Amino acid sequence: VQLQASGGGLVQAGASLKLSCTASGGEFSSFLMGWFRQAPGKEREFVAAISRHGTYTYYADSAKDRFTVSRDNDKSTVYLQMNSLKPEDSGVYTCGANSRSTLTPRDESYYDYWGQGTQVTVSS
Repeated sequence: VQLQASGGGLVQAGASLKLSCTASGGEFSSFLMGWFRQAPGKEREFVAAISRHGTYTYYADSAKDRFTVSRDNDKSTVYLQMNSLKPEDSGVYTCGANSRSTLTPRDESYYDYWGQGTQVTVSS
């Protein structure tokens, strides 16, 4: 399975961005999909995840009420709509595919495949 993330960029605080991650080479609907981010000098952290058919969504406290994760299984794509962006949201955003456990959406060790990441930079 290959994952291709896109949609990052340089924006001012308060702006919005929508990230996309498109999968190829696998059965997209069999994966719980997640978004993680990594800021310079920090460990990768969970941002949001969505269950296989979109029934359940999960968010980090920092993303709750500002970010929305969604998916379109027909297009093999997962999205992350980010509103009211803050400088602390800056980092490389990576999508991951988890086929092993729907009970651990926040644990990156359960993700089998990763995209290459897309840079998000929020200026103050």
